[in-house]
Amino acid sequence: MLKVGLTGGIASGKSVVGEMFVALGAHLIQADAIAHDLMRPGAAVYEEVVRHFGREILNPDGTINRARLADAAFGSRANQLSRIEELNQIVHPAVIRRQDAWAEEVGRNYPHAIAIVEAALILEAGAGNRFDKVIVVTCRTEQRAERWAQRMNVDLETARKEVARRMAAQLPDEEKIKAADYVIDNSGWLEETRKQVKQVYERLRGLPAQDR
Repeated sequence: MLKVGLTGGIASGKSVVGEMFVALGAHLIQADAIAHDLMRPGAAVYEEVVRHFGREILNPDGTINRARLADAAFGSRANQLSRIEELNQIVHPAVIRRQDAWAEEVGRNYPHAIAIVEAALILEAGAGNRFDKVIVVTCRTEQRAERWAQRMNVDLETARKEVARRMAAQLPDEEKIKAADYVIDNSGWLEETRKQVKQVYERLRGLPAQDR
């Protein structure tokens, strides 16, 4: 089995690229989906997040309000310190354990599989060496804002500010690209991205057996 990390900056299109790899036959798990599950009411990670960030981040039904948690973690005011590292220290170990268990199961059932973990902070967390190969997805900064505005149904200026805030907690694309084995430029038409994905997938499939 080949274990691949799929990463990129906010709103770069990681999930779209991940879906393209799945369509070609790869197995995929998303760190964000794992985190959502781990932060459901009653889960250990949920309790720890609430203990650190307060009940102000909760909805009336007790679920975590992701926007309020983001404000608390990234800093919603200019003079407010970022606490993203504090949040990551709570969530990341549990996410990695779930990823490892998933990868082991895929390896048992599909020994020659390409197993992809989609996660935003692979390189920031120093986890690149946990993967056989790392793929980085990139796009232009303004595209990130446009995509975020569409996804979150907010105006473009609000999206620009939110993207800038979150990008400040991530490595610049230039640094990600240096650490990547493969780079997929998602700035153009989807068909252009799909062509790049297919090329990378064929290269992954063609790696020698000892690398799989």
